[in-house]
Amino acid sequence: MTYLSFHLWFILPPILVLAVLQRRPLGGAPRGLALRALGLIVLAAFVYTSLWDNYLIYRGVWFYGPDRVLGTVGYVPVEEYAFFMLQPLLTGLFYFLLRSLDIPSRREDTISNGGNVAAVTLPFCTTVLCAGLLLWGPDNTLYLALILAWCCPVMAVLMWLGLRKIWPERKRLALGIAVPTVYLWIADRVALGDGVWSISEQYSLGFDPFGLPIEEAVFFFVTNWMVVQGVAMLLPDNPATT
Repeated sequence: MTYLSFHLWFILPPILVLAVLQRRPLGGAPRGLALRALGLIVLAAFVYTSLWDNYLIYRGVWFYGPDRVLGTVGYVPVEEYAFFMLQPLLTGLFYFLLRSLDIPSRREDTISNGGNVAAVTLPFCTTVLCAGLLLWGPDNTLYLALILAWCCPVMAVLMWLGLRKIWPERKRLALGIAVPTVYLWIADRVALGDGVWSISEQYSLGFDPFGLPIEEAVFFFVTNWMVVQGVAMLLPDNPATT
């Protein structure tokens, strides 16, 4: 399997299915607003991830079979650049679909003031950032350290600015994060097993539940979290919330 065929088998079909299944209004919002919100998240994901991923490959944290990709720009395969856009598109469309479903939430169940937001946000993000910095030293923790250090600033901003708004939507958001994450764990495990790409044993912990490196599991969890919360912040309050 090549990286391109990975997209054709695992990424593009669910995107097409989710696009067909969308209801109106799109994501419970005006179509133009919903598409602009998703487009902004896709663009932000592409820009923010590109330099980081170039560094990962430069350091040899992960690598790919030379016969599995069409070519590279910098150190990164062109299919990987495509994935930076396709993953948030996949996850965002799934979240749009969830917003049209009746998942019980309560509007009055809110975080009421800035102090409460800080009480949740600051300890969490400080812990994640400190964990990333502490893990930076040994070679076998490098991949996990780079993931935590890379995601922490974005997660801090998203939680600080949007926690109050998205708190009533937390059940829907949790489902919007969990389902794409599990699906991408499975797809990633297949690609790793087929040798489309590989994770360096030198720079990873070697803890591979079900054959999936724990770093890859963390990566897909935090990236889907950032996508879903980012889209939720840009959209108006969900009319399906009661």
